Amino acid sequence: MWIDGDVSERFELVPRRHSELLLPMIDNVLADGGIVKSQIDAIAFSRGPGSFTGVRIATGVAQGLGFALDCPLVPVSTLAGIAQGCYRRLQTAQVAVVMDARMQEVYWGAYRVDANGVMRLAGTERCCAPTEVNLEGAGWCASGSGWEVYSSDLQALSNRLLEESDNEPHCHARDIATLAVALLNEDGAVPAEQAMPVYLRNQVAHVKA
Repeated sequence: MWIDGDVSERFELVPRRHSELLLPMIDNVLADGGIVKSQIDAIAFSRGPGSFTGVRIATGVAQGLGFALDCPLVPVSTLAGIAQGCYRRLQTAQVAVVMDARMQEVYWGAYRVDANGVMRLAGTERCCAPTEVNLEGAGWCASGSGWEVYSSDLQALSNRLLEESDNEPHCHARDIATLAVALLNEDGAVPAEQAMPVYLRNQVAHVKA
């Protein structure tokens, strides 16, 4: 929750319990801030890439609240959120985010911080094989789960271009909120019916032969 520059969040790793806990966590963080839902100006959510179920839950809950409260939504890239968190923790100007996408693929994007401390995408976000991750220049910080999962595939790139690594692979709500404020000021909000998830791949489930 972002209120005039003060940010608070609830963070738990709760596999397969997202839909059960998400709404109570929202109520709790609002109550702690002394805010009622009618005071909400906009709702930010992590629009992916990520797991199919997680991305759908985040989008669906955000849309439901947006419709109910008649307020705009701000879709924020999960990769950008990870990059923003890396900058918050380590003050790194360049962050290469690589997330494990399963099926021997990664989601990845390169980000550079602007003058206002906001991570901006340099190039495009992609879903590809780990060996296809491509960075230009040196001085990058590695962030995201893919660097560990596919360490052997990314070793050569790591040796040449990485300067440091971030040990926190998860996206945090406080970083999504920080990015959402910047996007909101740049007309990055959309009506609830236009808020869509982003998967970066057409095939979102692995089917065994």
